[in-house]
Amino acid sequence: MVEHQKERLEQSGSKPELTVIVVSYNTRDLTLKALETLFATTREATFNTIVYDNASQDGSAEAVAARFPDVTLIAAKENIGFARANNEAAKFADTEWLLLLNPDTECHKGAVDNLLAFGKAKPEAGIYGGRTVFPDGSLNIASCWNKITPWSLFCSAFGLSALFPKNALFNPEAFGGWKRDSVRKVDIVVGCFLLIRRSLWEELDGFNTRYFMYGEEADLCLRARALGYHPMITPDAQIMHLIGAASAKRTDKVVLVAKAKATLINDHWPMYQQPVGRMLLLLWAFNRYSASRVLGFVKRHVSAGGSAARSDHWKAIWESRAEWMSGY
Repeated sequence: MVEHQKERLEQSGSKPELTVIVVSYNTRDLTLKALETLFATTREATFNTIVYDNASQDGSAEAVAARFPDVTLIAAKENIGFARANNEAAKFADTEWLLLLNPDTECHKGAVDNLLAFGKAKPEAGIYGGRTVFPDGSLNIASCWNKITPWSLFCSAFGLSALFPKNALFNPEAFGGWKRDSVRKVDIVVGCFLLIRRSLWEELDGFNTRYFMYGEEADLCLRARALGYHPMITPDAQIMHLIGAASAKRTDKVVLVAKAKATLINDHWPMYQQPVGRMLLLLWAFNRYSASRVLGFVKRHVSAGGSAARSDHWKAIWESRAEWMSGY
């Protein structure tokens, strides 16, 4: 633990109020940087830190142990996925609050302090998130989302979300042109930077471990909403998030996201809407595969490599539809 954290705990004479959980998988250097910035930028909140390493092969666990000996390190022998790893780590927490923090993040000044203060001031929200940016400081919209609906899937399947990314009507899951620069209720706070009271986490029984990777935070937030909470975002808590550092292949990631969406439809949509949702997911994959083939045909004499790669990407997703349509 960094010295100023020790000093604050000694001065307060009480146990920490927050446990920060970081689940790592082959992200050694990124994880070290995430921990470094977490300690350097958090000055008000007192916290413990747990790193759950999902059987990394790059020396992540050893590096964390050497650089941060006061961090609780759990070195798993197998990769049990993001959801289950967070659940296992949370069992070691005895603080009032939990903060889930991705290893491919860097906390900006006051991010954790401000998010915790926001959580204390807004008990009705239950789950809280902040604003994420890319390394160059530009907005990374993936700190929060609206839930998937028949309309949002229709817009995605027929390219309306891509054609009108800043239009809230045609890009509803991403809130259209909202820059995440105001306090706002959202359906889903992304698990890269997610604050929750431990009592609510335990009431929800943590993440649903059927979601191996992606979709678990959406399920958690939707279950919290069913209890009467409404997650919120504050722009005063800002971090850098790279996105997908633990996902080596873009195609594999898209397949997992599609599988998560199919599962969310099964878990949270009314029975009569579920066939529509599955049909729209199929149309989304088919339309993109078809468009990539047409684009490749038209442009192959100019940029054959890139067009072929896009076509192969969507072909693989389309051909694996039986896998992801069944969900987790």
